[in-house]
Amino acid sequence: MNIYSSLADDFYCNMNLNTEMLLPNARETVLGFFERVQKTYPSMRNFYTRENGDFVMEEDKDQGHQRWLSLEPRRVCSGYLNPPDLDDAMGQHLLVLQLVPYMLSVSPLDCEALDYMMGFDFTYSGNHDQLVAEVLGGHAATQSLLAVPGCKVLNCEPSITIALEDSCRLQARLMVETRTSAYQVRQGEYADDPISVYFTVRQYGSLEPEASFEETLRRLRRCCEELLDDYVIEHVLRPLAQAISTR
Repeated sequence: MNIYSSLADDFYCNMNLNTEMLLPNARETVLGFFERVQKTYPSMRNFYTRENGDFVMEEDKDQGHQRWLSLEPRRVCSGYLNPPDLDDAMGQHLLVLQLVPYMLSVSPLDCEALDYMMGFDFTYSGNHDQLVAEVLGGHAATQSLLAVPGCKVLNCEPSITIALEDSCRLQARLMVETRTSAYQVRQGEYADDPISVYFTVRQYGSLEPEASFEETLRRLRRCCEELLDDYVIEHVLRPLAQAISTR
């Protein structure tokens, strides 16, 4: 069990590789790529094509945890919901990055961006935006609006992106996603939907000639976990969890 499993109802660790050029979509190439990943993870046996043409392979959804992999026109995504150990998720992501150069013809030059993302879902039956505004909307201007008599918050989804080096090619982004509609606020009836917090560290642009996808992802992971541990957990995740527990 890792430390992140106790912070939210669900958490996930994803890798996204965005490419400048279109990825191959020939039947033999696509199936060969997914079959190679399935050879390492046989439980990923559900393969299908979305209506928009994306290819997806995933584990069964009723286990409490789930590996998945998708291939889009210009993006390869690898994810693991509720991994028992983050190294398990990292092993999956690294395998995918090891395969894409020779199975999908993706080179470090073709990299538009490489992401390492940690996501956290907090189930809450109530006005998501009101809760987020009260917990995370600490600016005086925001708090003053909450004092308007009879007001009800309809949208509050904080998002901030910061550069982590002078070139601005290494960035970190914190984003909160709510799922409350104006109709639900008007009726006063809410579903048990999650408030999601996404924290992503992204490397933009082609990789350096001597760099590899795998080593770059390892560096993104270290950076992401350091920032999570030093800033995001105590100032975002725990306050949200505590506020929900008291409602």
